[in-house]
Amino acid sequence: DPRPPPLPKKHLQRAESLPEQGPSRHCQGDPTPWAGSILYNIPPLHSPCDRPSWGPKKPLTKSQSLGEPAAWRSPQKVPPPSPAELTFGTVDGELGQLPQPLESPAGVCGVLLACQVAALARLSARIQEELMGPEDRQQLLEAELVGKRWAALSILDREPCCESGDAWYYRVGFTFGQTQLVFAAKVLKPGCASLGMQSSLGTHCSIQRLISRFTDHLPWELVLPGSPGEQSRSPSREEPAHLATRPVLQTLISPEVPYQTLAGFVKGSQGLHRTSPGHYERLACLLLLQVCMGLEHLRVQNVGQGDLCPENLLLVRCPCPPQSLQGKEASLALPRLLISSFFKVKDKGRPCSTSQEQDWTEGLAALPSPVTDELNVGMLIYYILHADITLEDALGFRSNRLPEMSSLSIYSTGLKRLAMLLLHRDPGKRVSIEQAKSILQVLLWGPRQELFARSKKTLTLLRSWVEVKRALLLLKFAENSAGEGASLSLEEWLCCQYFKEVTEQTLYQVTQALY
Repeated sequence: DPRPPPLPKKHLQRAESLPEQGPSRHCQGDPTPWAGSILYNIPPLHSPCDRPSWGPKKPLTKSQSLGEPAAWRSPQKVPPPSPAELTFGTVDGELGQLPQPLESPAGVCGVLLACQVAALARLSARIQEELMGPEDRQQLLEAELVGKRWAALSILDREPCCESGDAWYYRVGFTFGQTQLVFAAKVLKPGCASLGMQSSLGTHCSIQRLISRFTDHLPWELVLPGSPGEQSRSPSREEPAHLATRPVLQTLISPEVPYQTLAGFVKGSQGLHRTSPGHYERLACLLLLQVCMGLEHLRVQNVGQGDLCPENLLLVRCPCPPQSLQGKEASLALPRLLISSFFKVKDKGRPCSTSQEQDWTEGLAALPSPVTDELNVGMLIYYILHADITLEDALGFRSNRLPEMSSLSIYSTGLKRLAMLLLHRDPGKRVSIEQAKSILQVLLWGPRQELFARSKKTLTLLRSWVEVKRALLLLKFAENSAGEGASLSLEEWLCCQYFKEVTEQTLYQVTQALY
């Protein structure tokens, strides 16, 4: 075949020519130049991505040139980090881009204060996860327990580990993957019913969580208090198990296993109150604080109201007690307090299962004022401090003055003052649950009245106090973390909650009411 005529030479216009590069630059991954440049007598193209002159032309912009890498043409500006995002590993280049210049002492102070608040928030979230477990794990457990009853659970104790006003609690086991988990089976007493809205109350450290519910015959292995005839009876050969008469009761499964009610704690701690009044009344403040935090959460949810009868407030041991209370003194460690019984906000009453619970409720119903959370918490103060008074006298409707309390510790005067503010005869002059929570926090962690002995109380003084205490709290956590087996406690979580949220305006109002 005859050779085809040669193609006409194509000359590149200078305006579109590629920048000249050394002949040694080859295409990445290709050891030899492109062979087509020899066959067609075209200047070598140094990259297969480069465009020959006869290809489709791409318009050039004034801000681009052919020889400029794409990454250099339009650099994206990285926004400067916020102080809350800073860590010890933050590179110096980002530190130099902070909105507050590091050359300014005021700017450095602002950065450090923001970092402290963010660190307290992270610590608080970490301690809460240790106390309650990861949220996603609870969701997996709820899905795993759907449709399961007593047959899927292993009974760990025949006797109840705790008895509240409306239920018996039994320790049960459940195998989840390779792990044996321990739950509480809440068996409701006859005549008591669980409201479905409890599952929609949201997750909170002071609210009992439910991960399953079912109605079934009570297993024979479980001892039912108050039924002596059934305790020794079991299905015989003549009477098959399916014909045996065990009550059919509603059962709820909770991941928190209670060991006592608040009523039992108060009854058994009279000696501790006499011998260690400071320790006991500090525990009282911490328990009341948990009650207020739970009530505050319920008000935000606006679904149900918590039942504050002492027989329905449960105590749960924390995973790791503080190192200072190991061994024999572990019983003095602060327990978690759970509100376990609820009723709808519009409900005026509920059934009572014990005489003590009935006395508590009837005393409230006899009062000429609507029973509110504030009145309930005010009564709890007298109850926890072993004040021997009637409910009507405690609320001050028979006299103008509330009953006196013994001053046994630095907390006594503050608790008495809080009770007076909660049980005021004029509803308009009572403090709210939110204010009661703040007063308890001030009683526990300050500022105390001595702060204002030499300096006038001002917002500037209170702001400086908060900033110093936050820094000292973080230093305390850092020092404690260096020890072996260091673990943050429930009290430290409550302290973190206080200092990550408190403002000087709140402190000014609270100290005015308290002092």
